[in-house]
Amino acid sequence: MIAVVGHPDLSTSTLVLVEDELRARLAEFARVGRAGLVRAGKGLPTAFGRAARKAGLALVTVLPSRNGVPTQLAELDRRAAGELLLSERVRLVEYDPGDRGSCVTADESLLRHCARVLAVWDGSPSNGRDVTAHLVAYARSHGADVEVIWPRGARHGTAGREPS
Repeated sequence: MIAVVGHPDLSTSTLVLVEDELRARLAEFARVGRAGLVRAGKGLPTAFGRAARKAGLALVTVLPSRNGVPTQLAELDRRAAGELLLSERVRLVEYDPGDRGSCVTADESLLRHCARVLAVWDGSPSNGRDVTAHLVAYARSHGADVEVIWPRGARHGTAGREPS
């Protein structure tokens, strides 16, 4: 499996750059029959899903559940998840999408089962909201091959609204 982790606050133009970069990298994995793994959500997960489809990579989308029953995502994540549900498989994982700690624990669990992680990361340390550095370190400590992606011109911002 190949997973993606990255900053949650990527600008719209950065998501376009990232999607192009991911598509190029995922094509080689599609040729050897690998699958991509992504936790449903807006921003980077959607860009990864689009890139995977364009590259011909099988996609597994992770949805939150409680007691084996899917739980509801936040409104913006729900819209994005609709597109990701075009995946070859959907996997339910017990976590609360509204609880940061629960999401981090779910991501750690998923990364333990991945041989490769693509990290959309500018190299900055984790803070109270962004845990990308933590997830990169976690994946590496569990033997995953981590490839950092930060395309030239990439910036933080809010998807749908460019920083001024």
